[in-house]
Amino acid sequence: MYESREPVTETDPAAAAAGVVAWLGARDQVERELRDAVGGQASHRDDTLARMADVLQATAHGLGQEAAAVWAGVPVRVLESWLRRDPAFASAVRSAAALSAAHGLRPGGEATPAMVRVVIAALGQGVTWPAAARAAGLTPYRLRQLWKASPVLVALVDAARRTRPRKSKGYVPAAYWPRRAGWAANAYNYRLVQLDDPALPVPHAQDT
Repeated sequence: MYESREPVTETDPAAAAAGVVAWLGARDQVERELRDAVGGQASHRDDTLARMADVLQATAHGLGQEAAAVWAGVPVRVLESWLRRDPAFASAVRSAAALSAAHGLRPGGEATPAMVRVVIAALGQGVTWPAAARAAGLTPYRLRQLWKASPVLVALVDAARRTRPRKSKGYVPAAYWPRRAGWAANAYNYRLVQLDDPALPVPHAQDT
């Protein structure tokens, strides 16, 4: 008895890489759609907890603090302020680090998919190659070796670089870009949110 089979088609590496980069950059849009589904307003509590959860996920993958900040889409100094001012969060981060260590994952270890994600996210934000490598816990030379050995990584890097902010002779800093309604004017494109839970840490001016 013969079974019908769907034809096997090869995935275009460039198209697949573009899809990955688009997925990594779609977080805010996805969160808006999910919030709109329940008629919710942008909330400082929800946004902060979601990014804290991302930090925990990155840490459980064996990534260090700088990589976790890139993964969560927050500046390192904001993450540091959370760790200083929120004991429950700091304890959770330590537990996530212990979990990763128990499974043989530590910052600066063998290259992992999580490190690649951080590199691609950082490059997409306009970070330099050496800085992206170091953020992920790799040396620039090691990242270059991985890039030379992997056509998939080459495609991902190319896709990330196509999406990064471009400077020109008439470059205008992000703080001066025209804003859509509901967005704050700052270099990190944070949304204006409702401060609905005073128990959560609110970054001070020096933390944002």
